[in-house]
Amino acid sequence: MALAWNPFRKDRNKASDESRFAPLFDRFVSGGDEIALWVALVDAVRPARRARDAGGALAALTRALAARPDARAALRAALLRLFVEHKQVSLYVASGMLPHRGFFSEMLRRVSHRLLPDVVDTGYLKDLLAVIFHCKGDEYWVEAIPDETWTAFFHAVLTSEEGSELDTEIAGDTLPAAVSEMLEALRMLSYHVSSIGLDPELVRVDPQLEEVESPFLAQNAEVVEYLHAYREWWGDPATPLESEAHLGVMLDQCNEVLQRVRRRATRRGTSLTLTLTLERLRQHLDRIHELLGLLRELHQTRKVAPLLPQAVALFKRLVRAECRKNSLSDYWSTNVGLLSRRMTESAGKTGEKYITTTRREYFGMLGSAALGGFIIAFMSAFKIALGARHMPPLTEALCFCLNYGIGFALIHILGGTVATKQPAMTANAIAASIEETRGKIRDLDNLADTVVRTLRSQFAAIVGNLGLSIPVAILFSLVFQYLSGGAFIDAAKADELLADASPLSGAPLFAAVAGVCLFLSGLIAAYYDNLAAYNRIPERLAQLRWARRLFGEAVMQRFAAYVENNLGALAGNFFFGFLLGGATAIGTLFGLPLDIRHIAFSAAYTGYAAAAHGFALPTVIIVTTAAGVLLIGLVNLLVSFTLALYVAMRSRGITFAQGRVLSTLVLRCFFTRPLTFFFPPSVEAPPAPPQENSGATGNGS
Repeated sequence: MALAWNPFRKDRNKASDESRFAPLFDRFVSGGDEIALWVALVDAVRPARRARDAGGALAALTRALAARPDARAALRAALLRLFVEHKQVSLYVASGMLPHRGFFSEMLRRVSHRLLPDVVDTGYLKDLLAVIFHCKGDEYWVEAIPDETWTAFFHAVLTSEEGSELDTEIAGDTLPAAVSEMLEALRMLSYHVSSIGLDPELVRVDPQLEEVESPFLAQNAEVVEYLHAYREWWGDPATPLESEAHLGVMLDQCNEVLQRVRRRATRRGTSLTLTLTLERLRQHLDRIHELLGLLRELHQTRKVAPLLPQAVALFKRLVRAECRKNSLSDYWSTNVGLLSRRMTESAGKTGEKYITTTRREYFGMLGSAALGGFIIAFMSAFKIALGARHMPPLTEALCFCLNYGIGFALIHILGGTVATKQPAMTANAIAASIEETRGKIRDLDNLADTVVRTLRSQFAAIVGNLGLSIPVAILFSLVFQYLSGGAFIDAAKADELLADASPLSGAPLFAAVAGVCLFLSGLIAAYYDNLAAYNRIPERLAQLRWARRLFGEAVMQRFAAYVENNLGALAGNFFFGFLLGGATAIGTLFGLPLDIRHIAFSAAYTGYAAAAHGFALPTVIIVTTAAGVLLIGLVNLLVSFTLALYVAMRSRGITFAQGRVLSTLVLRCFFTRPLTFFFPPSVEAPPAPPQENSGATGNGS
């Protein structure tokens, strides 16, 4: 039943708001421990569940303040005293910044401070903020409240009975304490930027920093001049702030150098130290821009009201930083995300070659995958032969690992392709494309086309692998039987291999284990690519005197170039073999039913089993085995691709809100042009022209 309109409902809500916060207002009016009062105020607004209805509680508090001028005056005075009586520099300089200490030192500090908390000095606004927002998860509901609601609250607090003091120019020749603290924080941040800009890691990647005047040093001189001019302007508003434009130019140059170093680090390799240094530099430059934005707005109007939107945004970031300052998971995920971005960027570049466009590339992929299937058939035979010897568990596991590792490395050396190795690489290439499009609808058509070409390339690789691994396995069995007079495997072993591929067994779960191994091998490959570039291994190999004398200058140059382009892939393939071979050994060691299933090997085993039974398998067995092999491949690809795409997108800070739109475009393409998912058109369709309406929100980064 619809509720009838009640003209007194609004008044009743206002009365309930007043009664709800009346005891708290009375405490502020009567005075007392102000820290306890602020804690009580936040406790009154905090929702029972993290981000649920926090905005409603704050809005109710704002409405209640409108009816209590005495409470509003007491709260305003208490808020102003926070900025007068408490030191603020450390809040602006340290909160939300990665520490200068090493990764493991900071992890140890956070562990120790979780066990034995910090000594709180409420003389510092930084510590006071942590005391006021003292509950776990406070940062979530603080961020969930819209900026407009926070702005309305602070506007209500800072409005007196005579009218809004926010729209009145701040009078006086003496700098207010809050402004003075911001200026001092700006000075310290500038010194930190100068120090970080001289770090040897940055100079190693960008030697130009030694050849020309560093903008990181020049910005400090501009900041010092700007602070001096700002203080003079406050006393004499007629004084111009000419240094502000120069400072903006210097900061822009600092950001350009930062981006240049990041690009070069992608090619020359990175380290954990360099990654953390670049992130600390970015954080300091961002904080300088935030403080300059507040000071610039204050310079233009000399009023508090225009500052509130920027101040609220900064307030949210500072609350989050203080709530997460001892969080192990937050620090770990931040640093792993930073480092994985460097690794996945190199993987993304490698993945581009696995996405075919033309028919020539498509058939090239088909041929390389066929070569991979040919070698996998023999790797499967060696695996069966090694298992038949019943060696000690450790020896057997090592032999399995070497069989897989050497085989996969040989496939790469000979130019072959393993279908399931592609997703970990192509996922990173797609994530890079998503970041470039920024989630704009007008660019999603091109991205959908990239997805289609990726799926088509995966199909070609699978067809190539299976198209040769099964017939080669059958041919090998027939040749073995002809030469030796006996079957390569007996009927019992054949039944075991068929049962392993059945979808009714643990095949899907074991296929997921193999998918995780595929994902990890992609990260390993990217790690070694980065290692080769960072340590300049190819250049160092080319300088080996004994090798140059023994093999000659030209041979060593070619070898160094090969290592530069293939070290990561070789390491990834070799360690992938050890991951596959070691999974079963780990299960045996811990008594777990752990094993792996890989589509190409399962297909080859099916060929050996069919030959052992004289190709007289029941129809039910043929159908279930074929379904099991396809299911194994689907799980292999899905798990490895999902993990790789998740890590790549998270490392780039992508929250892709247009996933449904992209899925719709891909499905539309499937229903209108289904053959393009399996075979390339004779002439590749040109990219769709940009649409006028791109009203999508960016993905954020």
